[in-house]
Amino acid sequence: MSLRQPLRLEPVLREKVWGGERLRALYPEIAAGVQEAVGEAWCLVDRERASSVVAEGPLAGRTLRGLMLSEQEALLGATTPDPDGSFPLLIKLIDTRRHLSVQVHPDEATARRMGGEHAGKDESWLVLEAEEGSEVYLGLAEGVDARAFAEAGSSPELVDLLQSHPVHAGDFVQVPAGTVHAIGGGLLVAEVQQNSDTTFRIYDWDRADHSGIRRPTNLDDALQAISFDSHPPEPGPPAWDEHGANRSAQLTSGSAFETELLRIHEAQGRDLDGHAGALLVVDGCGSLRTGSGGDAQDHALERGHTWLLPADLGRHTLLPGDGDFTLLSVRALRGREVTA
Repeated sequence: MSLRQPLRLEPVLREKVWGGERLRALYPEIAAGVQEAVGEAWCLVDRERASSVVAEGPLAGRTLRGLMLSEQEALLGATTPDPDGSFPLLIKLIDTRRHLSVQVHPDEATARRMGGEHAGKDESWLVLEAEEGSEVYLGLAEGVDARAFAEAGSSPELVDLLQSHPVHAGDFVQVPAGTVHAIGGGLLVAEVQQNSDTTFRIYDWDRADHSGIRRPTNLDDALQAISFDSHPPEPGPPAWDEHGANRSAQLTSGSAFETELLRIHEAQGRDLDGHAGALLVVDGCGSLRTGSGGDAQDHALERGHTWLLPADLGRHTLLPGDGDFTLLSVRALRGREVTA
């Protein structure tokens, strides 16, 4: 079967003790059945316990997991899946009323060495909204080594060993695997990551859940995963390039995925060169046109929508609606390496 149409995906909402109200407002119909604070919207996900569902069109109701089983070649093209056959990326929106835990993800080599179901994970964040004074923690303070980190343990003193950065709407944050990090409160963030569940929680701000239970920490595993010699780029606004009336900013160009921020003012033709991709509408509205002439079809792009672009889609055109609109564009390149 050929997949020559984009697929709009329904978000999967996740309750979190640190979550806010922005995602409930963005997706009111879906959030109606969610009782607690909504911390995350999984906009594109292919996991055993959660899989995106196509929201409209001839494939409405199909899950991404099911499409990966039956239409993998048409969906992925030159993109390689994860070792378990799943789609290799996860895209989220994250709303933080309070700080997330201090944590770290291993790189692929470390994950293989640790064995089990561990998997490497690079991720990146685009700050969409930020309250005054919002910050992120990214990397270690100068001179912090494994011994100093272990001595601080999962205690409040650990925070003094981290690099803190103020962030504002429009800032981009790259989080390479092995980097200690935490998203601060007061933020709405779009996150693109490898499709991995491996997170080693180090410190959770002495917080308990609604039942009074503290979440477990994984300091010993974290010490194996932290890259003590790495220095991630400082957060900040991306560099924009002009393309006529349109603008673009390359955010990441790693081996697993590429991300680009697009601001569309006039029609722009695009092609993913035989790879799978996705679009997350950050602001404004527009449309995506496929085909040409009498076979042309326009698909409405609205704020908060996520569209999966199959490799079979080929060339397509982005068209603005009422004024500019802004999209986060992702191209999936390869899945994780097979764990020995």
